[in-house]
This record gives sequence, C-alpha cells and structure tokens, in this order.
Amino acid sequence: MASILDEYEDSLHRSVSVPQSRASVGIPHSGYVNARLEKETPIFNKQRIDFAPPEKINSLVVSSNQLCMSLGKDTLLRIDLGKPDEPNQVELGRKDEAKVYKMFLDHTGSHLLIALNTSECLYLNRSVQKVRALSRWKGHLIESVGWNKFLGSETNTGPILVGTSQGQIYEAEISVSEGSLFSTNPDQYFRQVYTLEEESGPAPVCCLEIERGIEGKFFIIATTRKRLFQFVGKVPEGTEQQGFSSIFAVHADHLPSFREFPANLGFSEIAFYTPKLRSNPRSFAWMMGNGVLYGTLDYSRPDSILSDERVWVYPPDIDITANKPISIVLTQFHFLLLLSDRVKAVCTLNGQVVFQDLFLEKFGLLTRMIKDPTVQQIWIHTEKVVFRYHVQRESRDVWKMYMNMNKFDLAKEYCKDRPECLDIVLAKEAEHCFQNKRYLDSAKCYALTQNYFEEIALKFIEAKQEEALMEFLIKKLSNLKPSEKTQTTLLTTWLTELYLNWLGILQGDPSQRNLYLDTREKFRTFLSSPKNKDCLFNNRASIYDLLASHGDTEHMVYFAVIMQDYERVVAHHCQHDEYDEALNVLSRHRDEKLFYKFSPVLIQHIPKKVVDAWISMGSRLDARNLIPALVNYSQSASTQQINEAIRYMEFCVYQLEETQQAIHNYLLSLYALCRPDSLLSYLEQAGTNPNRIHYDLKYALRLCAEHGHNRACVHIYKVMELYEEAVDLALQVDVDLAKSCADLPEDDEELRKKLWLKIARHVVQEEKDVKKAMACLSSCALLKIEDVLPFFPDFVTIDHFKEAICNSLEDYNKHIEELKREMEEATQSAKRIREDIQEMRNKYGSVEPQEKCAACDFPLLNRPFYLFLCGHMFHYDCLLQAVFPNLPAYKQAKLEDLQKKLAATSQPSKSHHRPKDADTISLGKGQQSREQIKADIDDIVAAECVYCGELMIRSIDKPFIDPQKYEEEMQSWL
Repeated sequence: MASILDEYEDSLHRSVSVPQSRASVGIPHSGYVNARLEKETPIFNKQRIDFAPPEKINSLVVSSNQLCMSLGKDTLLRIDLGKPDEPNQVELGRKDEAKVYKMFLDHTGSHLLIALNTSECLYLNRSVQKVRALSRWKGHLIESVGWNKFLGSETNTGPILVGTSQGQIYEAEISVSEGSLFSTNPDQYFRQVYTLEEESGPAPVCCLEIERGIEGKFFIIATTRKRLFQFVGKVPEGTEQQGFSSIFAVHADHLPSFREFPANLGFSEIAFYTPKLRSNPRSFAWMMGNGVLYGTLDYSRPDSILSDERVWVYPPDIDITANKPISIVLTQFHFLLLLSDRVKAVCTLNGQVVFQDLFLEKFGLLTRMIKDPTVQQIWIHTEKVVFRYHVQRESRDVWKMYMNMNKFDLAKEYCKDRPECLDIVLAKEAEHCFQNKRYLDSAKCYALTQNYFEEIALKFIEAKQEEALMEFLIKKLSNLKPSEKTQTTLLTTWLTELYLNWLGILQGDPSQRNLYLDTREKFRTFLSSPKNKDCLFNNRASIYDLLASHGDTEHMVYFAVIMQDYERVVAHHCQHDEYDEALNVLSRHRDEKLFYKFSPVLIQHIPKKVVDAWISMGSRLDARNLIPALVNYSQSASTQQINEAIRYMEFCVYQLEETQQAIHNYLLSLYALCRPDSLLSYLEQAGTNPNRIHYDLKYALRLCAEHGHNRACVHIYKVMELYEEAVDLALQVDVDLAKSCADLPEDDEELRKKLWLKIARHVVQEEKDVKKAMACLSSCALLKIEDVLPFFPDFVTIDHFKEAICNSLEDYNKHIEELKREMEEATQSAKRIREDIQEMRNKYGSVEPQEKCAACDFPLLNRPFYLFLCGHMFHYDCLLQAVFPNLPAYKQAKLEDLQKKLAATSQPSKSHHRPKDADTISLGKGQQSREQIKADIDDIVAAECVYCGELMIRSIDKPFIDPQKYEEEMQSWL
C-alpha cells in the first residue's frame, strides 16, 4: 500500500510541476496563485462629491437616485443623480424663522415631506416646483414616516403612517391632482390610529416601517427610544386603500409585542437591508442605547417578523453619553455607525469592527448618514461637504468568518468563485469532520482539496477507516482529469484491491450479509462506471490478476462481461461444465468468432441447443467454419445425434441457399452415411445441369459407390453425361432405369442406338426374355429386328419374330415409296428452274434518254450504268461508292484486286513489233479475261439494289453521320 502511495505522489508532483518562469510569481503545490498582483480595493470606497453648497446643509435624503438637500433657511436643492449637471432649486417661501427639522423621501423619489421645527409640514412632488403646506398636519412635529411601498405611485402615496414627537401614530394619504396643481388640499386625510408609550408615558416615534408578508398579512414596525413594537394583522383583500386602522384597532386595549432595552440614547434608528429592488427586506439593525439589535426577517412567522436576533454591543471607543452614534446603515454583512468624526463598519457575523474611516476636522462634524436602497449607495454629509460610499465585493471575506463559525456550507457558498479560498474551507471542514469522527464526510471533503494525497491516505489508514479511505479514493478518482492517466490507473487498481479485501471480510460474516450485498453493489457500480471504463479496459490484465488472486470468480465473470471479454466468460462456463450458460452468453452477444471457437466443445454436450443457436444466427455464421466441429462430433456420435448435424446442413442448403461446395459435399456424406433416401431426393432436387450443381460430382460418385448407393451413382453418371456407364450400372439395378438413361443423348442417335443395344443384349442374354426384347424394339425407333437377331440363340423359332419381321418389311416398303415420291418432286423442280432461267435470259428493260442516276441525279446515259429489276438505275461509280463501305473486309479486298486486274488489261502493249498472229492470240486471251473480271465485279457490286436489298435493311441502325466525323460535321454547320 505504501508503494502505491509513493507512486501516486510522484505522479501528482509531475502533474503539477511549474516552470521556473511561473514559480517566480508564487505558484505553490496546489496550483493556486497566492500573490496579490494588484492592491485590492476596500469594501467601502469613499468618494467626496465635487459640490460646494452656497449655504450650510441642514438635511439630505436620497432614494431611487433622487437627492434632495435642504440649504440654509429657505432653499431646497433637488438633483437627479442620473443627470447631476441639471440641479433643480426650489424656494420654500417661508418668511418666518422656521427651519427644516427633518425630510422624508419615499421609495420612488417622487414624494418629499419637509418637517419644520415649528410643528408644520410641507409637501413637494417631483413633478412640480411649488411647495404646499399640509394643513391637517399642523401642530405635530414629525419624527418618522412609514411609506406604503405596495400602493404608492408617483401622484399618490397611498395610506402611509406618520410618527410624531408626542408618540402618536397617524394614518394619512397625500394625492396630487392631475388636472391642476392642487384641486384640493394634498393631504386627503390625517387621523390618529395609535399612541406609543414607554414606562414614563408617550415617547417619540423614532422609526416606522410597513412590510407585507404572505397571505395578505402586514407587519408594522415602530420604534421609540427604548422599545421596538410590532403590529401584525391582515387587511381584507380589496380594502388595502382604506389603510391600517384595523391592524392598530386590535391592540387598542393592550400593548402589542415589543422589545425593550434599558439604556437610552435619547433617540433610536432602525435600518433594513433589501437584497433586490422591489423585494422585501431580509434583515434589520436597530441602533439603541445598549447596542445594535441585529436579526433577520421571517415573513412566515405568525406573530413576530423578527428572527435570529442578537445584540452587538458598541465598540469600546463609543460612549453613549459623550460620543454616541448618530446614524446607522445596514448592508448585507455589515452595519455602519456614524459618529461625529468617523464611520465604523461592524460585521454582522461576528460583531468585529472591520472598517473605520476618520474624517478631517476641516470638513466639520458629521451630521447624517443615509442609504439609497435602490442602488445600495451610502451618503454622509456635514454642513458643507457631501461624501458617498460605494460598496464593492462586500462578501469577499465572509467565507472566512463562516468557516471560523464552522458554517462550512455558507463559507463554500461565498467562495465558490475563489478556488484558493474554497480549498482552505474544504480542508478545514475535512479536519473538523475527522476530529468529530465523521470519517466519510471527512473523506468527501479531503478529496476536493489540494492537500497532499499520501498524507490524507495515511491518516485514514492509521485510523483504520478503510471505508472512509475508499470513499476518499473514489471522490479523488472522480475529480481527476482525463489526461491524468497514471493517477487514474493507480487509484483504480488500489480501489479494486480494497473492495476485494472488504468483500472477503464481509462474506465470511453471516451477520454482515446486508452490508456485504450493499458493498458488492457499490463494487459493481465502480467496475461498470463509464468514467472508469477506458482505464479498466487498458489495465484489464491487472484487474483479472487481482480477481484471480482473491479467488473471486463471480466478479471475474462480471468484469469480463463489462469489458465485453465474452471469450473469457464462455471459457469459464465451459470449464465449470456450465454449457447452457456458455451458450446463453454466445446467443446474447452473437459473436461469430466465439461461436467458431466454442462450438466443438458445446456440441459434444448440448447438440440440439447448439444447432438451434446456429440456426438463430442465420447467415451471420459461415457454415464452412462449423464443419470441423460437426465432423469431430459425427465421428463419435450416434445416428440420432448425427441428425442434428444434418438438420443444420439442411438449413444452410434449403433456407440460406448456400452454394459453397464444402457444405453440399458434407451434407452428401451425411446422407450417404445415414439417410440414403434423402440422398437420392437431394441429388434429384439439385438437377442435372452441371453448371448449377454445387456439390463435387466426382466426390459424390466415389462416396455413393463406397456405400453401394447404385441409383445415386446412376444419377451422377447421367449428370456427368457418362451414359454408357449409367446404363451399365442401371442394368444391375433396374431395366427401366437403364431405358430412361438410354434416351438421354437425344442429339447422338448412334450413341442412343448403342445404349439400347446394350439393354437388348442384357434382356436377351441375361434375362432370356424374348417378349421383353421385342418390347425394346417398340421403345426405341432406332432398333431394327436385324440389330437384335444376333443376340438370340440358334434354337429360337421364327414364330417369336414373325410380327417384328413383318413390321420391319412394311417400314422398308414405306421408306421406298417415300424416296420415289421425293425423286419425282425433285425432277419437276429442276424442270421449272430451267424454264425460269431461259425466261430470264430473254428479259430486258428500256431506258429513256432523260433517265437520271438514283444516287447522283445526273443523266444516266453519260457513263456506264446498272439497271435493276426494281426499276432503280445507278452509274457504275455511284453504285460502287454506295456499296463498298458496307461490304465485308474480304469482299472489299477482292473487289480492289479485281479493279487492279481490270485496269491492267486496259493498258496498251508496250511492244510495237510483235507478230500479228501473236497479237491476235494475245488480244483474244485478254478480251476473254477482261469479260470474266467484269462479270466478277458485277457479281459483287450489282448483286442487289442498294435501295431495295438487304444492304438497306442492315444499315437501318447506323447513324446518318459517322461518329468519328461528328465533331467535324458539327463545326462545318457553325
């Protein structure tokens, strides 16, 4: 096991080796880059706004990218942060000494409430320039407003809640008329719904928040200096516009649930964190005298929305009497406290101060801190400076805090895109599980880390946790890349060894039967895993050796099936005399080569099933390759068993229509050995045409002769056209069979006669049956009585041949009469021919002077011409030109030779002093030769009319234009 660890570690080192050029920037063994290539920006990045107010800033509110700022005594500045270069200034128009006490801006940035220190309230809509006084609100110093985020719009606030310094909670609604600036007072109504009290009496309503839960349930949170109240109730569907009076009415006689803390800041403030726009807040932070109450909001709870509450005390440098916090803002993982000269960010997970920003004295004292919930920006201002904080990657270090709190799932969630941090979390979780003896969970985590492989493996080995070690190896194997072949091979082999050891231990313990079955199933899943298939296949020899060393034949067969090593599976079954199982494997996987290899063994034990399997394979098997198995089997088997071999051969011949000679020859041998009747029927079905017979005739003849199947031999002789041998052998069997053979050579009368004479001689000399001999005469017209008489003995009387002799004489007379009639017909025919010849000699035709050649259309009498009986007339040269191309080659040569001879006889003699007699003789001879040559030329050229004779019929399929001259002809037409 140690050697496997060492080898795996060496391969791992090789797989993660780093070139020197990369090592210089800090690449450790794990492959992660630890060096920070650039300075990381802080979570809270401060930016001073380039803005110099003409007067001191009294109050500032921001919502939905809309900023409203109160300057001096009578000026209101509105800025759309999307268009910061276009500020809008509004005058309050106040002549008295009233000052802005607080401002409240709704979530849409449309409705602005301005509370004055004279217990008056003004209203300004984003779409107008004129501030309106809310007459019904007069006499109340407004401390807080709870906006309606569910029914509010740009022109109507919907029912809202208003908290005063005297502890009263009022319900109000503000609406802007669309027809004119204000058709009536903007405040539709203003009615009291509740009064908050502390132990000393009514207390200022510091904060109000309205949230809607599930099933129409509303949660209203209201705070005083020391108490946090919750009002919970349902508003009937369709009556939301009527307000929240019904919710407060429930608590008219008793106090609602509340949280109370003893210390007192003189005020309190609550902040909420909303993850996404138009969603409900998920957490809250209430700044009060004892610290900050932090928790989450659970809308499914029936009576209280607050959940997971805890109080984070203020840092030591915050004194609630001398240096108390002014404002609070909540983000996803931090709350920010505003002091007079600094900002502190405290992590909500552990209560630690993670950020502190000290402001210079020249900026003045910090006045207020607020957050725009829509864009998650934080604003801080003094009387003369405005700052803005951008929150960037707030969750960057949250994973570490969750990890230290042993909340590993949350830690992994917040570092899933940072593999170096995820590795640290996994290692810590694995160690935590190991210490708590959760070894399987530890193994799963360790497998995902980049820790040294051998250290982890030895850790589980020392703890004697083989099951956890296997889990670690399995997970490690699943995380390897396809290119890491060496590590994959080592892990696969090691896991196989561990599984086999574990199965061996469990198999010997009956009480662990269920665990054994479960482990066996896991091992089989491991072997059949598609991801491990290539590795197992490439190293199957080692796996086989491991299985064999443990004597686990069951899994050896299972593994062989997975590897599709069916040869090993079949061989295993055969070795254990499991022939049916072996045949089932062959039939399932239909591998032709395996059939060829194992059929000789299987057919010795289960012949019928093997033949059935062969037949089911059909044409996929080559029967020639199965013949050796059948031959070995048939030599030692009984007739009943040989029938199985015959059944398969018949299937090949009659169903598959095999034409291989070896198959037909083997079937013949089986027929000759066991089924003589089938032998003759097979031969007859094969026919008598040697070209269509698929067996070897000579082999079949020898085989039938050895087994004494004479009728089969006679049939083969007939096919081979050895009729004399067929008749000789047939006479030993049956005379009728010999007669059928004697009639076969239909085109050779001499041979037929000879064969019939053999039959007649056999009948006369061997059977001594005169009547049967006479029957032979009637069966064959070629035999005469005189041909048969020499075969009879001398003592036979003429009475036996009387009828035959008479019939023979009558035949001779008929033949003589027929010859006479033919001679008379020939004489008459010769006479008519002579008359036709004489008539043809006297026949002539007339040619008119204006007649023209049928070929060239020129006057006919200008040159030598031919006149045919059909009426067509041709010049000699025109006819020669038309006939010559269509003559056979030998006639063309002969015609050319005759023309040369004719030209030679037309030349005058070169000698002028020959004797007169010699001249005359020579001229006579020359004149005679010239006429003969011309007659021969006429026989060739003028044998028939070119328009009416066979020449025209033969040329009907010839093209009008010679294919060789087609291109030339086509070009001539262009």
